[in-house]
Amino acid sequence: MSELLPAAIAPRLRQSTGAAGRSALAALDQLLVVLPHAPGAAAWQRVPEGARLRRQLQQLGKPGKCGMLRSRLGGTADTGVTVACLPDPRQQQDTAFARLKWAGEAMTEALGSRPRTLGILVAGLPAGQAAAIAQALLLAAGAAAFQLPDYRRKPEPTSRLRSVQLLGLDTMLDLRRTQAEIEAANLVRWLTALPPNKLTAASYHGLVAQLSEHHDWSLRFLDRAALRRLGAGAFLAVAQGNGEPDPGAGILHLSRRPRGNTRPDVALVGKGIIFDTGGTNLKPFRSMLDMHHDMSGSAVALATLLAMTRLDLPLAVDCWLAISENRSGPQAYKPRDVVQAANGSTIEVIHTDAEGRMVLADTLALASREKPRIIIDYATLTGQCINALTDRYSGVFTNRPALNEVLVAAGRASGERVWPFPMDEDFDEELRSQVADVLQCSVDNEGDHILAARFLQRFVPPAQPWVHVDLSAATRKKALGQVPAGPTGFGVRLTLNLLLDRQDSLAAHLPPQRRDT
Repeated sequence: MSELLPAAIAPRLRQSTGAAGRSALAALDQLLVVLPHAPGAAAWQRVPEGARLRRQLQQLGKPGKCGMLRSRLGGTADTGVTVACLPDPRQQQDTAFARLKWAGEAMTEALGSRPRTLGILVAGLPAGQAAAIAQALLLAAGAAAFQLPDYRRKPEPTSRLRSVQLLGLDTMLDLRRTQAEIEAANLVRWLTALPPNKLTAASYHGLVAQLSEHHDWSLRFLDRAALRRLGAGAFLAVAQGNGEPDPGAGILHLSRRPRGNTRPDVALVGKGIIFDTGGTNLKPFRSMLDMHHDMSGSAVALATLLAMTRLDLPLAVDCWLAISENRSGPQAYKPRDVVQAANGSTIEVIHTDAEGRMVLADTLALASREKPRIIIDYATLTGQCINALTDRYSGVFTNRPALNEVLVAAGRASGERVWPFPMDEDFDEELRSQVADVLQCSVDNEGDHILAARFLQRFVPPAQPWVHVDLSAATRKKALGQVPAGPTGFGVRLTLNLLLDRQDSLAAHLPPQRRDT
């Protein structure tokens, strides 16, 4: 597999039922014990050496409050133990995001000694709550144990975690799905963090080609010559400033067709601007510094396809990755240029730093030709969305207003929270051009996240259900939920929740599922 991919992407997850025996505990480097906020005697009885650990926690002076204790179990194995009590339910709502956030904090404590093997024991909680907490802890362990690219001669020491064992849980969890979600989110984080001289258009193409061969996806690359034949002038306007060798900028089209079906159920579209200078309208230094993150939408689309493949879902999937740089130079596109997109619409360019909507316009138009039941696109598209929501949420937009409630529910359940924005037709007044069918963006930039979505909608036929995710939470300087600071992998779990856990709610707003005969 490509040298650009991480050697290890997630620890192995395991689960055993029944009481945690001495031999199982001896095989662990570290045990994380999770208890209610005010654990009673029955909860402590399920904990190895519970009486001693209870006394130690009481000695901290917080016998009835949320606490965190580090200790060691007796015996020759000398297994480390971290005891973590849940927050007071009277002071914190039990939401998916709150559970993930707490799990991330607890996991930081548990992994402080850099164990190779970790056990998790949840005691004293109802079965449903215990299962939810355990899953959050598994997700947190997968995120905390993952090492982002590090090119120092002596990299910082990181967690050595290789396996996580759930102990004594009465409910069997879907570890296969949790493992797939961890691996997919970590792949997004890894690709987003790669330096721009490592993840070039050519190396990205090579990486995707190897994944495609390994997972039996079909792959088609639409290079600049092919895009010219397709009339994709919006994408080409951005790409014409690149100085990359072949294969260079282009659109990668991946297809997964299980059970012989040839029609896509879902199309995943990702913005893959691998570095964004702003083009002719050059960004200032601080705004340009982390613009290698501008390809994270494509990473989300690719990793979601990978997760769906690992889970062997019976869904036919198209994945479209719009890969280019946005560079300045004598060939770069300019304000007031007029270009024609693949659907025939003409676009008047206003600001060359609004390149994401340009490459997505043609990619959405091409994806729509395959007539999937739904298109979902992902993009770090606008600073206005960050201004509106901060980097804790991401914005969602759709041409099916009834889907907004389903999207919000998927965000709440997955812990990847989203918020919908209006898509009223009168916003189009700000995009009227005197010389073309549409302005690329407005001069004033007010409500640009909404105007960008209204612009993109023009390249999706009205009969085609479509969701646009503006990834304002793609990266964060502080932790987000269970994920440490940096790239978050936001979008994978949201999408899987939408497609798997909300099938009926989603299907109510989509055309009937089609199968070849």
